[in-house]
Amino acid sequence: MKNQSSDIIVVGGGAAGCMAALAAASRGCSVTLLERNPKLGRKLYITGKGRCNLTNRTSVQECVANTVRNGRFLTSALTQFPPEELMAFFEGLGVKLKTERGDRVFPQSDRSADVIDALLSALRRARVSIHQDRAQSLLTEEGRVLGIKGERGTEYRCKAVVLATGGLSYPATGSTGDGYAMAGSVGHTIQPLRGSLVPLEAEECAPMQGLSLRNVALTLKGSGKKPLYQEQGELLFTHFGLSGPLVLSASAHLGEGPHTLYIDLKPALDEETLDRRLVRELTEGANKSLCHVLETLEPRSLVPLLLKRSGISGEEKANSLTRAQRRKLLETMKALAFPVTGPRPVKEAIITAGGVTVKEVSPKDMSSKLCNGLYLAGEILDVDAYTGGFNLQIAWATGRLAGLGAASCCGKE
Repeated sequence: MKNQSSDIIVVGGGAAGCMAALAAASRGCSVTLLERNPKLGRKLYITGKGRCNLTNRTSVQECVANTVRNGRFLTSALTQFPPEELMAFFEGLGVKLKTERGDRVFPQSDRSADVIDALLSALRRARVSIHQDRAQSLLTEEGRVLGIKGERGTEYRCKAVVLATGGLSYPATGSTGDGYAMAGSVGHTIQPLRGSLVPLEAEECAPMQGLSLRNVALTLKGSGKKPLYQEQGELLFTHFGLSGPLVLSASAHLGEGPHTLYIDLKPALDEETLDRRLVRELTEGANKSLCHVLETLEPRSLVPLLLKRSGISGEEKANSLTRAQRRKLLETMKALAFPVTGPRPVKEAIITAGGVTVKEVSPKDMSSKLCNGLYLAGEILDVDAYTGGFNLQIAWATGRLAGLGAASCCGKE
């Protein structure tokens, strides 16, 4: 059995792990980075549809507000490494950035590979030792971490370990939940795991597959009266249900029990204004079939469902529509309902909800409160946010803080 030693072992070569390794090395620590894949940053390659949405150009307060679970826990990490400092960090590595709609930040090249290459070069300059090995278990003794045992039998001895293994989403990138088992082995509580920022399954959507709706309002309701989520933006019909930015964000609020999505197709018009618009279109197309008239208001593929939900035949002439039928049509357009039959599998989710409970982790340095010398960062923690670069910002910030905390544990401030 081969043994190796260094001050700090970082497990996971994603955003949080790379940042943790660089932060620890900047304090003069010897750092070993364990990554199970042949290359670092496999998940980074696919973020932002291959363009890498690095962060969101906004305030710490907005980052916290866009975090669905346990945002306040992140205040210290985000304050010490806010979006503007992250951007300066990557600009310093030679990655030129740009800000797009919704304050989303991307490399100017639109290539996530440029971000990963810059990180790899920085790791090499910092003399971080990168090993392709899968961490199998934590080595501990009397409540203190001693190192990591690798899948190939190597024991990596150290003074501190940073677990940055990611979640369960996109398992092809190496996110298969290894870190949860390691954290659990020393007593950490793992909150139930499920996909977040994930498409939702619903019936009657297949005929509209590929239809993208912009400037609509989406409301997610559960068993209670109060909406779980409300926002205006864009969504997409698929063969299995609904996707797109609005739906992905709504999925972060799924809980137990039944849920229903309601789409307001005309959020800019109140019911009275929309009714006047309907009357005008019906009057102008009085002798046309109702389905043809509605195509002036909504996409053609959506019209059959609107008529079906309203209990109206599309072959009827527009001038035959009764006031009661018109009212039903208006209500359908303002609240087109889709009962959610379930989320898509976690492997299709952008991130994982759940993870190590934050009550057992110090927000000041990401250290475990249960095992001395253990630090946790990124998606392994029970924190998740909306789309727009917020989840990567969390990974960078918690990774950096964990790396600095681990360095401090080694006596190197």
